[in-house]
Amino acid sequence: MYELENVLRPYAWGSRTAIAGLLGRPASGGPEAELWIGAHPDSPSVAADGGGRLALDALIAGDPEHHLGGESVAEFGPRLPFLLKVLAAERPLSLQVHPTQEQARAGFAREEAAGVDHAAATRNYKDASHKPEMIFALTDFEALCGFRPAAESHAVFLHLASCFDLAGLALPPLIPQLLADLAQPDEPAALRSAFERLIAGGDDVAEATAAVVAALVSGAPLGTHAAELGTAVNLNGEYPGDPGVLISLLLNRISLAPGEAVYLPAGNVHAYLHGLGIEVMASSDNVLRGGLTPKFVDVPELLKTVAFEAVAVPRLSAETTMLGQELYRPPFREFALQRVELLPGAEPVPLAQSGAAVIIVVAGAVLLDSPKGDLQLEHGASAFLPAAEAPVNVHPVAGATGPAVAFAVTTGMKA
Repeated sequence: MYELENVLRPYAWGSRTAIAGLLGRPASGGPEAELWIGAHPDSPSVAADGGGRLALDALIAGDPEHHLGGESVAEFGPRLPFLLKVLAAERPLSLQVHPTQEQARAGFAREEAAGVDHAAATRNYKDASHKPEMIFALTDFEALCGFRPAAESHAVFLHLASCFDLAGLALPPLIPQLLADLAQPDEPAALRSAFERLIAGGDDVAEATAAVVAALVSGAPLGTHAAELGTAVNLNGEYPGDPGVLISLLLNRISLAPGEAVYLPAGNVHAYLHGLGIEVMASSDNVLRGGLTPKFVDVPELLKTVAFEAVAVPRLSAETTMLGQELYRPPFREFALQRVELLPGAEPVPLAQSGAAVIIVVAGAVLLDSPKGDLQLEHGASAFLPAAEAPVNVHPVAGATGPAVAFAVTTGMKA
């Protein structure tokens, strides 16, 4: 078992205090957006290896069968198929969608053949993998997640029209056009029409967005739509006139309490707005952005990847096994999440390990016990557990005075 040093990504939207507070260390002084724990080649963790240090992707490459297990290598190749992140959003992330496996393979091959530099701002596909993901809320967590029913979005824009009347403002032509789009009887066509009209951007979208915000801040009653309309006002404060401001009104606006989770399949348009969470995903960096960002937005490619269907919010509940394991298993083969909470003196909890695993301690300390050795992890520490190390039990540390909490990720192959 190898203790890890991990890469902290200082994106501008990150919190300055949340990750440091969670892991019990001093803050860096700048934004701390994501802590990456895994072997992604862009920012691999570093493993303590016999007194030396070795990047985790290089360590795994030295003996993939030992570190990953034969079944994982056969299905995902000689690489760690998942990535664990601690994510802290102080400001909204970009509106985005992830491709299917087939789309990722085709898009990556296409851009490789065209010679598009991997570091180019216009590069869509950084690798040939899809990127399903999940988020487990550690604090109250706000997000946009998937299309709501077209009739619900129609009701929101109809309410918007009434706000203009009450404020004595002229209704932008874009609003009746969106109402007509959303009134189509074919729901996928309705959602596509409205989304395409907005994502095209241009002066009419920017002007309508400014007018909508003016109407909303005029004192008009927001009624049952207060949460999503308030979100639109806030998003416009961050990205004035951006198409994503009004696109947000087409999406489910969700609030997760600590301990709640959602998963995000391919084609799901989403954006994290605020909060601290444990994010798990397939080890990929393929993101197609649709707004709320100064970065490149490839509208034609984006439209190929969006799933134009209304979805219920894909919430993910815990499963508790007979061994006392608290598991979160989305319908993806690449990963599953386990939360471990141990009171002082409690019996150990076995890790639900299928192939390799990584673990991070967010409260207290734990002792990892395998047939080949032990490893104690203090608050804020993390480790890589090779497949050959299984089975691993997680113990509370002797003399502990408070609970220990850890999160572990392994593959979802046995789900």
